[in-house]
Amino acid sequence: MKQICYAFLLFGCACTTTQLNQVVGDINKSIGGEKPLTTAEVAEGLKEALISGISKGSDQVSQLDGYFKNPEIKIPFPPDVKKVENTLRDIGLGSEVDKFIMTLNRGAEDAAKEAKPIFISAIKSMTIEDAWAILRGDQDAATQYLKRTTSAQLKEKFKPVIQSSLNKVNATKYYSDLVNRYNRIPTVEKVNPNLDDYATDRAIDGLFLMIAKEEKNIREDPVARTTELLKKVFGYNK
Repeated sequence: MKQICYAFLLFGCACTTTQLNQVVGDINKSIGGEKPLTTAEVAEGLKEALISGISKGSDQVSQLDGYFKNPEIKIPFPPDVKKVENTLRDIGLGSEVDKFIMTLNRGAEDAAKEAKPIFISAIKSMTIEDAWAILRGDQDAATQYLKRTTSAQLKEKFKPVIQSSLNKVNATKYYSDLVNRYNRIPTVEKVNPNLDDYATDRAIDGLFLMIAKEEKNIREDPVARTTELLKKVFGYNK
């Protein structure tokens, strides 16, 4: 962990070409007689680390129960119609509500499989200046970069997938049935919120939350130095 913290602090100060070259020179000194690294290779090592963490976070949420059994990102009944859930539970339809919530999260898990290639594309197109800005930034600086560069694309990609996934697991049907039952109750105010928009936004929020956690892990303790390049870039001050 000391190595990565030191590396990030040093990289974070490396704003000019001269300073960047000095960092690269320090790395090359540490690896002795091995083939020296170029500036581009060092930047590529940083991207490898980010891709590793992003892939892990994305893979976690796209697994079975990736959303449903993770209390941090589990998608609940739409909060703007919480009264619908409460009323349905009060009249003995709690099991139907629970079934809907499970299928809602299943839809998000299915749709999340589309996220990783979008994130990886964004990282690969990152400039050296982007990388330094991220490394000088907060613990979620890479996540914020991805939000800025991928959110619109993610939502565009996610929404039809979410719609398909929700239909596939019958979440849309369950939701429609529940809302219709609620709307038939005398004296209640009728509701009909957009389930696709809600599920899309919550699924994307969950993705970014998990990616932010993995980014924090990368900064503090990058356990997955799976290539020689990563070992050189992040372990040069041993």
